[in-house]
Formats: sequence, C-alpha cells, structure tokens
Amino acid sequence: MDDIVKQAMAKWPNVPHCYGWLALDARGAWRMRDERAQALKLAGDKIGNPPLQAFINRNYTHDEKGRWYFQNGPQRVYVTLEAAPYVARTDPSHGFVLHTGEPLGSIDGAWMTDAGQLLLKEGEKIALVDDRDMAQCLPRLHFGNEEAGDERLIAWLGEPGADETLSLEHAGRRLAVRHIMRDAVAGHFGFVIEPQPDAGGANR
Repeated sequence: MDDIVKQAMAKWPNVPHCYGWLALDARGAWRMRDERAQALKLAGDKIGNPPLQAFINRNYTHDEKGRWYFQNGPQRVYVTLEAAPYVARTDPSHGFVLHTGEPLGSIDGAWMTDAGQLLLKEGEKIALVDDRDMAQCLPRLHFGNEEAGDERLIAWLGEPGADETLSLEHAGRRLAVRHIMRDAVAGHFGFVIEPQPDAGGANR
C-alpha cells in the first residue's frame, strides 16, 4: 500500500466507505460504474488511464469478510467482482501473471467450472484465467500423459465424477484440476461478489 494512502488513513480514519462504483471484470479490467450503470446492472466504463490503474492495483486488498476493495486515500472503495478477486493471463516468463502485474508463481490449487473457466490459487489469491488465454492453456491440460483436447474436456466437465483425472502442467510439475460449479466459486473461496454496507451503516 502506498505511504501517502497510509498517511491519509491515519489522518481521516472515519471516511464513509464507497460501494458499487468500482468493478473488476472477468478479463481483469477495472470499470467505473456511475449511478446509471449501477441501476441498470451494466458493466460500467473501463478505466484506461495507466497511472490510475497502477494506483488501484497497488492499493487493492480485502477485509476480514472477504470483501475486496481499493484503498483510495482514507476511503475504502469496495469492488464488485464479475468472477474472482484476480484475473490471470499467460506469460512466457512466469507462466501466469495477475491483472495487478504480479507473477502467479507457486500455484497450489487449480479448479475448472462447469462453464470451462480455469481458476488458480496461490495462498489467499484466487485468480480466474482470462478466457482469451484459455487456448494457450489447453496444451497444458492432460488426462494421464495425453493432452486433454476439447472433446474429452467437455465430456469431463459434463461428468465431473468420471474416473479420468485432469491435471495442469505448470513450472515443471502436474497439478490436479478439481471440478467446481460456477455458482459455488465465491462461497467456496470465501470472497464476496457484490459487497454491501454492514448492517446499521457502520464503516467496518
């Protein structure tokens, strides 16, 4: 977190939190959602300013209830998540890099939803792989020693109890890929898709 943000938090500790105005889409883009976008359940406008993107990325964290937010000076700006707290893209040097620019190194878990979305876990970080990068991930997915291939993968997604074990090749090792229903992801990993104010209107 930026020092200037820490100083602002100490100076103005009771600034009301903000909800609904900032979102992270499933491709890792930050989006600003005005009142119209919120009322109509629209995605909002992409934030295209690189310094602002970097500022949000550096000051992005979560509270003890699994609500993710951007610390904007003294104010928490809670983030509406389209899919997950992080979005990962393939990278030739690191394998995967998060939308915040951090490498996703020691992956300790992998899941695939019934919709074919690949989720990766490193510590407390849960990342959805950008759908535009899934084509590059397919050669890394295996059943035994064979590449999974589209047809076998679709069949496995339709029958998650099947005997075949899906694995993801990463950093020279094979990681088991577990099946998870898309609607169960947030609850399973303990994050909140659409943060709301605490009962009684308290900041925390």
